Amino acid sequence: MNLTALQERASLNHQVRVFFAERKVLEVETPALSQAGNTDPFIDSFSVNTPAGLRYLHTSPEYPMKRLLVAGSGDIYQLCKVWRRDESGKRHNPEFTLLEWYRLGFTWRQLMQEVADLLHILIPHLQKPPRFCSYRELFLETVQLDPHVATEAELSACARAHAINIDGDMPAQAWRDLLLTHCVEPQLPTDQLTFVYHYPASQSALAKVDTFDGQRLAERFEVYLGALELGNGYQEQTDSAQNRLILVEDAHTRGNDIPVDERFLAALEQGLPECAGVAVGIDRILMCRMQVNDLKQVIAFPWEVA
Repeated sequence: MNLTALQERASLNHQVRVFFAERKVLEVETPALSQAGNTDPFIDSFSVNTPAGLRYLHTSPEYPMKRLLVAGSGDIYQLCKVWRRDESGKRHNPEFTLLEWYRLGFTWRQLMQEVADLLHILIPHLQKPPRFCSYRELFLETVQLDPHVATEAELSACARAHAINIDGDMPAQAWRDLLLTHCVEPQLPTDQLTFVYHYPASQSALAKVDTFDGQRLAERFEVYLGALELGNGYQEQTDSAQNRLILVEDAHTRGNDIPVDERFLAALEQGLPECAGVAVGIDRILMCRMQVNDLKQVIAFPWEVA
């Protein structure tokens, strides 16, 4: 047991609640188990057999929180445990703590600033102001390539030029992801937050997509400290038909092993208010706060001994 980590987590949770109380954002709770899992092809849910049938541990409280927004909750946040079938390591624990919140009438740019305000409270040694830059700007700066117009051949050649050797063909988005993790993220500053926005439309998830400089780009952002990703934010897609299309396509990509959340989609048909939302990983933020490099140093019972 790391008593200092326990105390720092308690202090951090208190600061989170004070931050949102001052802004009149309501704390809510939603179920950890649901009848539908996450259909995202890159996120795997844990399933649990119950007397009522198969249930899924949530990977995020997004769907039930949006159902609350539809029902008229107003601005809300949740501090909760979530579960994802990721590997266990220095930056991953299959069970972790997530802070997720939604702000009605906010743009994603306003939400970025609010995230920065909160993280500067939770990670007090940060002195420099945050940096805000587009996905394209970062690629041009680090690998001298425009990720939105580069072909698969150009992206793969760029990877090889940076000593990333992969056999076989991959789609353009896979090459972009590889360059991001191996070339771009390691160059991000460790003494200030970096907000990256305007991801390719193929990475929009449930964010709105718009045209900027002739390119279809996602109205979403990610926030980093160094190469450590801390959070992911969206201008939420409010079109119910578009949300259904994305979830159904994701389920098909997965092989339909996870049922689509029809209750969530039915709620969206009633009208999701215009909003921006974000989720940040509390355990990773605590790592930054305590200036340690392993999740095991901030979790009371890591996966291996839980």
